[in-house]
Amino acid sequence: MSPNSKRGPRSDASRNIIRLLVSARELMAETGNEVALDEVARRAGVGNATLYRHFPTRADLLAAVYADEVVALCRSGTALADAASPLDALFTWLDEFVVHVATKRPLALAATEAPSSRRAPLFERWHASIIATASDLVQRARPELRPDVTVTDVLALASGAALATDAEHARRLVALLRTGLAARTAHAAED
Repeated sequence: MSPNSKRGPRSDASRNIIRLLVSARELMAETGNEVALDEVARRAGVGNATLYRHFPTRADLLAAVYADEVVALCRSGTALADAASPLDALFTWLDEFVVHVATKRPLALAATEAPSSRRAPLFERWHASIIATASDLVQRARPELRPDVTVTDVLALASGAALATDAEHARRLVALLRTGLAARTAHAAED
């Protein structure tokens, strides 16, 4: 092991990685997941060799882009942890979550088209991060939720909404879920 192997990437390499990821994300937003890797390198202002040194395959690049999307989603949930209303925080994040699932699912699947030995660990890491974020938000909102509601329930309902329709309709469905999940509504319906 060389002395340099314990350090992270050089600053120019880190900048190149960021530029490649930003370019890939922009191109995917414009044209979909089947972007030409040469175009990603060109837009990032780096050579093809630089792209392939950091991302040897299309799946590696797509996985890195999707991993950044998961980090952003989870970071948003963490930022909401200090909101005045834990129930508002939970449903604000669920709104972002359904948009994420509805719009990023093709990217997640494309990023894991490699052999199944790669898919499982990636999905496990991504799901673990999302579940941890949702768990924190559900725990904070617990006093305002029906006592029998679990984080698994919340994520399954929100995911189902996101997979059943487009992002805008999924957002509407999550807003409707709030009525069904809120403890006050459940008690009022029982009276």
